[in-house]
Amino acid sequence: FFFFYTGACSALKLTVPSHTIHGIEGQPLHLIVNYNFNTTASEVQIIWLFERPQTNPKYLLGSVNQKVVPDLEYQHKFTLIPPNASLMINPLHISDEGNYIVKVNVRGNRTIAASQKIQVAVDVPVTKPILHTEPSSGVVEHVGNITLKCTVGKGTRVVYQWMKNGKRLHAGPNYTFS
Repeated sequence: FFFFYTGACSALKLTVPSHTIHGIEGQPLHLIVNYNFNTTASEVQIIWLFERPQTNPKYLLGSVNQKVVPDLEYQHKFTLIPPNASLMINPLHISDEGNYIVKVNVRGNRTIAASQKIQVAVDVPVTKPILHTEPSSGVVEHVGNITLKCTVGKGTRVVYQWMKNGKRLHAGPNYTFS
């Protein structure tokens, strides 16, 4: 994990494990955020926003002194349990891909603030591959070609690799790939 700090000059430090986090569609995703400050606080506010490219950020939820105020549209999807600033997304959907912004305000003698942005990428699990042969009999003796086609119904970041007897096949006079 890499830790990045915002507001290091002030008395408030806000850390996230990474600025890009991958989650799996249908599973919960926990965006872990830690903060600490070296001042006496009368109020601690945590705010979470969500933005997609070319859109304005949307308010998800926030808290002031551990009282959570969710956006009613998202109240069953996002969870914040103060004083922890971490956000739980459950379940994760493709539409949840984007930037999540957390802001922490601490009021003491003066108000100090720090924020971080976490990019969430949603991965869809790859379904079982389906293999088609042409001709469908799969029998070609001494002459002719056979075409093998592999497809998957769903999945992100799919990589195809053909193997024969446990070894990777490479293009050559007997094999072509497309």
